[in-house]
Amino acid sequence: LHSPMYFFLFNLSILEIGFTFSIIPATLSNLLSTTKTISFYGWLIQCYFYFFLGVAEFLLLAVMSFDRYIAICNPLHYHSVMNVRVCIYLVLSCWLTGYFFMMWPVAAIANLPFCRSNIIDHFFCDIEPLLALACSNTHYTELLDFSIAIIVLLGLLTITAVSYIYIITTVLKIPSTTGRQKAFSTCSAHIIVASLYYGSAIFMYLRPSNSPSLDLKKVVSILTAVITPTLNPFIYTLRNKKVKEAVRDLIRQR
Repeated sequence: LHSPMYFFLFNLSILEIGFTFSIIPATLSNLLSTTKTISFYGWLIQCYFYFFLGVAEFLLLAVMSFDRYIAICNPLHYHSVMNVRVCIYLVLSCWLTGYFFMMWPVAAIANLPFCRSNIIDHFFCDIEPLLALACSNTHYTELLDFSIAIIVLLGLLTITAVSYIYIITTVLKIPSTTGRQKAFSTCSAHIIVASLYYGSAIFMYLRPSNSPSLDLKKVVSILTAVITPTLNPFIYTLRNKKVKEAVRDLIRQR
């Protein structure tokens, strides 16, 4: 399992653990308490880590699609292109880009004056419910957030989609059915996970501001924050032959 794909999966697991823990503990605490409060600085921390880890995760999904593209479309050059140094640089760029990318929008929101209410209509510190409490013009902040969503979601979705167009084209040229099935099996799990993430995120953050049903958005938020991270270990392990073989070997050794 010491290959680039599993190195990326390791970092994806860490990102998902951090992403989930940025929301779920505070949410469970509020469900069990009668006050259901969060401090202003607590909001800043939760909002920042939610979007920082989310952006880093989308970047890593794009990197993983590029990894699959090299593995299937250029297999003879795979180990020279995706060497240890390149993999480390790619992962570090995902973490650092997410870390610095979200400082500006969170700082812009934090400097807004809030005077309408102290009730946030959400189970975590998302941007839209908080902007509704601001007592100043939030047009610039909304435009900034929407622009970042377009860059992150549509930009990375384009990279992922183009990678898989080339992958599918290459796989369909493989003469044997066994070879096609083997090639598709190496990227099917990633396609499922990427579809879940991009579908829910685009629904939440690339809709018009006047579109209805914040309640529906909260339901989709549960899919992103809870259900998808729960399903990912099963998607990546139960559909992966090497992982199942490693588990069997571990059981035999014990």
